[in-house]
Parts: sequence; C-alpha cells; structure tokens
Amino acid sequence: MPDDTEHTADPATPGAASDEVDTFDGLVLAAVEALPAGFRDQLGTVAIVVEDEATPYQLASVGAQGLLGLYTGIPRTAWGADGAAAPSKITIFRLPHLRQFRTPESLRLGVAETVRHEVAHHFGISDARLEELARESHGR
Repeated sequence: MPDDTEHTADPATPGAASDEVDTFDGLVLAAVEALPAGFRDQLGTVAIVVEDEATPYQLASVGAQGLLGLYTGIPRTAWGADGAAAPSKITIFRLPHLRQFRTPESLRLGVAETVRHEVAHHFGISDARLEELARESHGR
C-alpha cells in the first residue's frame, strides 16, 4: 500500500506526521487482513489506497459533502466484472477519520468499518442494503 499513498507532512513537527501516516496505513492493512478469507482472496485486482482527503470531483461523483472512503470500479456482481478493463479501487481518506475518531480504539474501529463498507460495494452491496443490514444487526 505505501507506494500508492499520498500524504502531506507538517514541516513544524518532523517525524510526527510520518508516524501518524504509518499508523493509519497499518490500521487499513489490519482491517483488510481481518476480512474473512473468502472475501479477502477476491480483492487481488482491487487497489486499496490511502489519501488525505476526497477531491471535489470524488465528492461530486457521489453527491457527498464528505467521505471516509470511496469504492470506484465495477462490482463483482456485475456481468463481466472479472474481465473488466478498468481495475477497481478502494480509497480510504485519512484526515476525515482522524477528525471523526478521536481515540486510538475508535479510530481502529472506524477504519475497519470503512474498509468493510467499501469492500461490500466491491461485492455489489448498495448503501441502502448496508444501512438495512446495520439496522438489523442493531435490532431496529
């Protein structure tokens, strides 16, 4: 993952931004590794990258004011997805996570949830269905 990562460092704090980046990247990697093998094994053609913030284009593409993550590509459930010329990509946005999840444990859980959410999109599960599943798991 580090080769595809884009980050900005704070020149006033040498090393601190780098440590934060390494820690965040590690959380993303741990979240991917924690996925059930049956799902993880089908992510070979998916680029999973970390970026600081979503671009205006990315936000507009999904009609959002802010994003924690974004899946782009052809879901595996779509006809011909295995032979698609365009690779799929999951982008996890670091700074929104750091703003929203203020403790190490909440950050770990937030990153893991975002990774699972974006992986679900890769397997063709819509936001509406994810919300429905969340309500069911919380007994609502």
